[in-house]
Amino acid sequence: MNYFKELKVWQKAIELVTNTYLKTQSFPKEEIYGLTSQIRRCAVSIPSNIAEGCGRNTDKDFNNFLGISLGSAFEFETQLIICKNLSFINQDDFNFLEAEIQHIQNMIIKLKNSLENKITN
Repeated sequence: MNYFKELKVWQKAIELVTNTYLKTQSFPKEEIYGLTSQIRRCAVSIPSNIAEGCGRNTDKDFNNFLGISLGSAFEFETQLIICKNLSFINQDDFNFLEAEIQHIQNMIIKLKNSLENKITN
């Protein structure tokens, strides 16, 4: 079992959640139940699934939850692009968040690969 708070990927994902909430505060009020809610839920899902996977009994279970977290990360990136296209965020904020989510995606992929190698050996 892994202690999730020690994982760098979980820590980075928590930072992403915080930044997402801060950046979405200025979104149009009519989006509070739309895109604002959706992108926030995606962001929260990333570290939440990493933590839940850590609480499972096997590496195989953990790997499955990392897959869910990775899916949420790609969903987040898609919604981020939509936010930029709708001018809900400026280019600098987009570039910052895009770099962060891509870094997190790469970290999750590397952790998944490591677990998969451990599971098959």
